[in-house]
Amino acid sequence: MALNLNKNLKAYYSIKEVAEMFNITEATLRYWETEFPFLKPRTTSNKTRQYQEKDIEDIRMIYNLIKVRGFKIAAARKMIHANRAGVEHQAKIMERLTDIKSQLVELKDALDKIV
Repeated sequence: MALNLNKNLKAYYSIKEVAEMFNITEATLRYWETEFPFLKPRTTSNKTRQYQEKDIEDIRMIYNLIKVRGFKIAAARKMIHANRAGVEHQAKIMERLTDIKSQLVELKDALDKIV
């Protein structure tokens, strides 16, 4: 059996870890859970939220609509309901473009140090 290096070894993330990933507050995540019914992280017996990769992908999609593109909550909910696949695809594209931009900035900084 081949070793999968791309597989994330962590199955669950705490609300604090997820909030830090997106640079938002834990309260924002809890609020989004009330506004987007499909966002349901696993909860333990003591009500601790545990987010899986699927939950993080949903949060990435919501984050892209609300924080990046400036949609209101109701508009974001309506857009996801109307075309979820398209919204997910756009969120992935935005994430990739952001990664490319940061790589280009790092490359420019490295070149500036050489010159």
